[in-house]
Amino acid sequence: MGQSASSSTANSAIDWILTPPIVSSESQLPELADDITADVDYTEDIPDECLAYIFQFLSAGDRKRCSLVCRRWLLVDGNSRQRLSLHAKVEIFSYVPSLFTRFDSVTKLALRCDRKSISLNDDAFVMISVRCQNLERLKLRGCREITDNGMAAFAENCKKLRKLSCGLCAFGANGINALLDHCKALEELSIKRLRGIHDGANMIRSGAAAPSLKSVCLKELVNGQSFEELVIGAKNLRTLKIIRCLGDWDKVLQIIGNENSFLIDVHLERIQVSDIGLAAISKCVNMEILRIVKTPECSDLGLVCVAENCKQLRKLHIDGWRTNTIGDVGLMAVAKQCPNLQELVLIGVNATHASLAAIAANCQKLERLALCGSGSIGDNEIACIAAKCVALKKLCIKGCAISDIAIQALAWGCPNLVKIKVKQCRGVSSEFVECLQQQKASLLVNIDAASDNEGLDVSLSDGGGQESGLEFPVMGGQVAVADGPSIRNGRPALFGAKVGLLASRNLVARAISRWSSNEDGSSNNNL
Repeated sequence: MGQSASSSTANSAIDWILTPPIVSSESQLPELADDITADVDYTEDIPDECLAYIFQFLSAGDRKRCSLVCRRWLLVDGNSRQRLSLHAKVEIFSYVPSLFTRFDSVTKLALRCDRKSISLNDDAFVMISVRCQNLERLKLRGCREITDNGMAAFAENCKKLRKLSCGLCAFGANGINALLDHCKALEELSIKRLRGIHDGANMIRSGAAAPSLKSVCLKELVNGQSFEELVIGAKNLRTLKIIRCLGDWDKVLQIIGNENSFLIDVHLERIQVSDIGLAAISKCVNMEILRIVKTPECSDLGLVCVAENCKQLRKLHIDGWRTNTIGDVGLMAVAKQCPNLQELVLIGVNATHASLAAIAANCQKLERLALCGSGSIGDNEIACIAAKCVALKKLCIKGCAISDIAIQALAWGCPNLVKIKVKQCRGVSSEFVECLQQQKASLLVNIDAASDNEGLDVSLSDGGGQESGLEFPVMGGQVAVADGPSIRNGRPALFGAKVGLLASRNLVARAISRWSSNEDGSSNNNL
């Protein structure tokens, strides 16, 4: 019996696939094998600028692995990396020349050393400054071997510096003064636990950087008032944060209130300041953000002055420390005078129905609200908020005397609510939480009524972490390098797929697939 033509053709194709090719010489290798074994770089036609742009979206680890793919990728990564984080142990000295020959475009540098290790010294620090003369941002953590002389030499070489953040370092006033004299473009200065700033230390002068200085943060300084002349002399200062610094600050705030008309953001935490200081900074009529944290001498009187003068106030954080010095009187003044209020955080403040009702009725732009550690806030107050706060998007309730009635009211109110957090409220049951989720399917709910171990810290700002509580390895003689935060802005997956097709290795594709959106779209400012 014969076979059809199609059957015969199929059998021939199978025999051809299963039969290994007979090769008589190397020159006669099948073309198919050449196509399979050829090492083709599909990224060869991508310009270096585009490749560098793609690298910006990779995590620190993936970017380092990309630099090992080929010499071209190594060169592109080194020439385009502007952000660098180093473990600044003493062993780094011998690696500085080669390290900054490769990374010759660094403008943002972080140097950090742990407490158990010896940090880099003046010689290494000055060598870095010679090779990074375009440096714009510097973060120092635990660099205890850097002295005033090292800071002075650094300042002479890096005159383009715009932002300095240092903590747990040992240099003192002379180093800071040298920086302020040479870095005329300095805009942000953040000082935390600087050991060289102590009683009897020299005063910090305003220097040549005073006109450009826009932000000053002083945190946990024994002699924080040595910065008095600098804070007063910075006439264009927009942000002032004084956190756990000894001394009487009323006098400084009085001078600032009389001479500075640009101040927008003020943060006063655990310092000696009274209503006199609040009344003084209320003269900064453009102020939009005020945080008063654990300052027992501040009362309703000072808050009323702020409310009456600072009508553009958008964010107000008050941690009353359960002293009952700030209450309904101050909050009702805020409700009456500050219609643009968008964020309100009350911790340990015994606000009642009267003040919360006034805020809910008058502050129609209120989007973020936190009520924590108050025994006077119950179901009626939450029901009032649910009924009147139409624009509210985020709500946090901690340690308040609410029950399921309040949760039920929230289920039917606040039409724009997208996130709610309830902690340490024992009157709330899981059944009503499920009811809340059913009523508002898109609502993000975080409720833990039985938790007793959590503090009263809150984070409601769109900017990410809580601003009122802010706080970078050499192995076996090696220098460990880490990149800064990657850029994450939710690029479409299709773009990631296209890049993966172009790469000769699938490393870029794997990395890009890990992109995720970030609510504030930044990382940045984190150096």
